[in-house]
This record gives sequence, structure tokens and C-alpha cells, in this order.
Amino acid sequence: MAQDIHQRIARAQAEYVRCIDDGDLAQWPDFFTEQCVYRVTTADNHRRGLAGSMIYAASRGMLVDRIASLRDANIYERHAYRHLLGQPFVVGESDGEARSETSFMVARIMRDGTTSLFATGRYCDVYATGGGDVKLRERVVVCDSSRIDTLLALPL
Repeated sequence: MAQDIHQRIARAQAEYVRCIDDGDLAQWPDFFTEQCVYRVTTADNHRRGLAGSMIYAASRGMLVDRIASLRDANIYERHAYRHLLGQPFVVGESDGEARSETSFMVARIMRDGTTSLFATGRYCDVYATGGGDVKLRERVVVCDSSRIDTLLALPL
């Protein structure tokens, strides 16, 4: 059973980053349950149990609004991401949910082709595991550094 949940989470992770990296952001909220939490925070805040976040959303509706604002309201220099993921580590599984941690590196590619290492860290996730799919009930993106050199527009 542990192998099965590991494979399901690994596939969900791959589909998640492919969606972002391919620029299909309208589909991004579909990786989450209706009632969910998505936060981007720093390792220091996470370690200290502080709620301060660079991005915070408390429902899939808020994620949909975030994507709509990226298209219609926010002004930022267009760029793309390329994620590199480690293997998910399944921390535990019980009562229709699984907790996992996955390391990530994100490169940012600007319109002029300039590429730089944008962020490193880990995803601390809670997945709803009922049915065939796994969906994120909670994703806390813990960035190793507290320095983000530009607007954090796209989801990590």
C-alpha cells in the first residue's frame, strides 16, 4: 500500500509541475480540494511555527482568483518556470489522507532567455487519497531562502 500511495503522489507532483511549467495555470487550482490551504513561506518562519506567508490562500476559489488576477490585474515581467523535483517522501498515511515532503528547485526563464535559479525548498503536503486521484488538501511551500528577487507571481 505504501508503494501505491508513493506512486500516486509522485504522479500528482509531476502533473502539478508540468501544468505550471507549461503555462497552463487555469488548470492549477484543479490539483486542490475545494477546502484547501496553499501557502508559500520561508524555512525560518516554518521552523518557528509562524503563519507569515508570501502567498496565502484558504480555498480553491482563492486559487482561481489568484490565477484570474495574473491574467487580468497584475503587472509583472512575463517569465516561465522549470521545476526539478526530488522523490516524494511519504511521512504518514491514515484516514483518507497522506502527508508527504518533496524537495524542489525552480529555475526562472525570462522572455529574453536569461535563466536563473529562482527558488529551492520543499513541499510539505497533505493529500486527500479517496478514490483514484490524490488531491492537495494542504500545500505549504517552504522556501530555503527568505530572499525572492522579484515579484512572486506564478505559483511554485
